[in-house]
Order: sequence, then C-alpha cells, then structure tokens
Amino acid sequence: MCRQSATDCLIKSPALDGVAGLPLVERLQLLPDPRRRRGVRHPFVAVLLVAASAVAGGARSYAAIGQWSANAPQHALARLGTRIVGVPGVRVAPSAATIRRVIGLVCPGGLADLTGADPAGSDSIALDGKTARGSRHGTSPAAHLLAAMTGEGRTVTQLRVPGKTNEITCFAALLERHDLAGVTVTADALHTQRNHVRFPVEEKKAHYLLVVKANQPELHRRLRALPWKDVTARRYDREIGHGRRETCVTRALTVTSLGLDYPHAIQAARILRHRTDLKTGTVSRQTVYAITDLTSQEASPERLGRLARLQWTIENRLHVVRDTTFAEDASKIRTGHGPENMATLRNLAINALRTAGHRNIAAGLLHVSYEPFTRPLDLLGIA
Repeated sequence: MCRQSATDCLIKSPALDGVAGLPLVERLQLLPDPRRRRGVRHPFVAVLLVAASAVAGGARSYAAIGQWSANAPQHALARLGTRIVGVPGVRVAPSAATIRRVIGLVCPGGLADLTGADPAGSDSIALDGKTARGSRHGTSPAAHLLAAMTGEGRTVTQLRVPGKTNEITCFAALLERHDLAGVTVTADALHTQRNHVRFPVEEKKAHYLLVVKANQPELHRRLRALPWKDVTARRYDREIGHGRRETCVTRALTVTSLGLDYPHAIQAARILRHRTDLKTGTVSRQTVYAITDLTSQEASPERLGRLARLQWTIENRLHVVRDTTFAEDASKIRTGHGPENMATLRNLAINALRTAGHRNIAAGLLHVSYEPFTRPLDLLGIA
C-alpha cells in the first residue's frame, strides 16, 4: 500500500533498495503505470520525462507543459523515448490532456521517493510543511505538503497530509523508507512529540533536534527554568544581509541529570536572536529553545545553532522558491494527485539545478530556458 494512505492511492510504492545513483529514467521505470491497458498509446515513463523536462525548463502549468511537448523537436522526443508512429520512425509527443491524466494518476509517494535526493550520509534533514493555496476548490481544502530537505538544500521526499488531520500523523510515514543512520532530524515545534523522538532514535538509528515552544507548556517551562546564566558553552554568530543585522547567541547545556524527563534527551539549547533593521533601526529579540539527543562531544553550541538555522532555512530554500519562481500558490491544479505530483516535479528541478551549481534557482531556470529542448534534458541526465 502507498504510504500516502489507502484512501488516496491503492498502488504499492516501489522499493528504494539500490535506487540511489541510478539515472532518472531507470528510477522512473520502477513506478507502476496507473493507467488501464486499453487505449494506452504513449509510454508511461516518456510522459513523466516530458513533464519533468518542461518543468525544468520553467513550465508552471499543465498548459505550459503541453505547449513544451507540442513544440519539442524530433531529437528531443527521441531522447525522451516518446511514441514512434509509421515506418519513417516519426516521434509523436503526448498531448496536454495525456500529460494531465498521467500526472493526476501516478503514485505520489513513489514519485516523490524516486525523484528525491538520497539522505544517507547527510549531516541533517529538516522537515516542514507548506500549503498549495491555489489547489483549494469549493469545500475541498488546499493540499498541504510535508517535505524533507537535507542540509545541502536537496529535497528528499514529500507527501500530502490527508484531510482532517495534520503534519503530526505524517512524520514517521515521510521518513520510514529512507536510510537515516547517523542523520540528525530537525523539525519545528509542532513535531516536538515523544513518538517523534523515539522513531528516529530507536527505529532509524538517527538523531534529533526539535524546537520547543508553548505548545509543550510543561517542557517549555522546564527549559526556561534551566540555569542558562551559568552556562559557559556558548557561540556567537553575526550576519548582515537582506537589510538587517542579526546576532545569534547559542548556549548549550547537558540535561541528563536535571530531571527533564524527555525521551533520549541529552542536551538543551537556548538560541537568542537579536535582529536590527538597518533601514528603520528597529530592534527585535527572539528566544528559541531546542532539545536533542546529541552529546556535547557530538554537537557543540556552534553545530546546534547551525542545525536550528537549517530548520528555519527550509522555508527559504524550498517553499519560497516554489512560490516565487514557480508561482505554486497561483497554480489552479486541483484534481487527483496533481498538486502533490507537480510540486514533486518542481522539487526535482530545484534539486537538479542545485546539483549543477546554480545557487539562484530563478537565474538557473533562465539559463536553461535559452535552449529549452536540450538543456533541461542535460540537466536531468536524460541521454
């Protein structure tokens, strides 16, 4: 059964053993074709490759993907493996309707897992959710997507949070199929749950760093009451950019003998952020608490502060990019698995651009668009 849930998808997600390192074409071949056999004309993988290439070239909608497909030359269609018609071997591109139908049907969990980055060996992986606002339709709520991203800025996977529930129910489902040994899992305060602590440590042999806020009032009160003024293990980080000057002071304290009563808790951190708006001179101050199973030998205050900042940057490096560069919130894709699968194709494009060395995703898409039928395919490794 697909990890998206039996009510959303009845197709079993493919196994991920041995998938890391395979070309995109070979990974997509592991996905089951959700279409009925009768009337199928276009190869399943070819349709997905057409959609992925168009999105990597800047396409934001089904109509744009269909236009890209309709204008693709024969050499590009040959690389994509599209349908051959007639004796001369003329390639025929899938229509916008065919592309829409396939993207709306394909297993979202399998597509996200197979096109995502391999987290094995990463220092950390951050979890955060985002709502695709344009997917709201009538009484149906907008799709809410929970994603995981490595510290290097590569999206690992994502899933759609089922209706009438929240991200808490999807924490384990998002991570359970990946090798996380030695990886530190970070998440915001919503996921500071005892089961979410036990799962990575006891089942995945990973570590955790979770933010603690007022949604856990007793734990938050105990963390605030710790003797922070006496802590000598601290780290100062100063940054200037985006029109502001920011100073972060991270203090770390071993709590194993302080009666904190939280599963596997070894260290706590207090991060004090001073931010000055360089234009107005306005000064703001924020105090954030975090808890982790990392020892002081494994994580200094410097590393704890870096891990906490990585949790905050998933918003800027993934969700904001999808909104500003791909106009995701303006997208009206609503039916089937369309919202989550289109978001997965955007994640794939972002991963490929970052792997190719593009630090600015918008500039990278512009570079690719100058040769729209060769550079997207080269970017995705399609021979």
